[in-house]
Amino acid sequence: QVQLVESGGGLAQAGGSLRLSCAASGRTFSVYAMGWFRQAPGKEREFVAVISPSGLSKVYQDSVKGRFTIWRDNAKNTVYLEMNRLKPQDTAVYYCAASSFGGLPRRLVEYDYWGQGTQVTVSS
Repeated sequence: QVQLVESGGGLAQAGGSLRLSCAASGRTFSVYAMGWFRQAPGKEREFVAVISPSGLSKVYQDSVKGRFTIWRDNAKNTVYLEMNRLKPQDTAVYYCAASSFGGLPRRLVEYDYWGQGTQVTVSS
């Protein structure tokens, strides 16, 4: 079992920044690809970014490329999502997730463990 706890959400103005953290406990963190997803009100949960177990490979959703950065610290069992130049459409609950699927998974079903989510609200 892997337990994931997100933090760092909150309220930001458009153009501002927030940094999300996801702390993992339980099984070996460094064997999992780690992803960030988000779910806006009335919408399906969608992929935001994923990072490989080593941290060397990353994939982003097109709408966040150049604004969001994912990275991880395996010594601290933590994955981060730095969000810059925030837009109102980034408003959502953000979830981190751990995957043993292999590669850089982008589908919800490819993830084994999920955090409880943290709210990000961007005002215009």
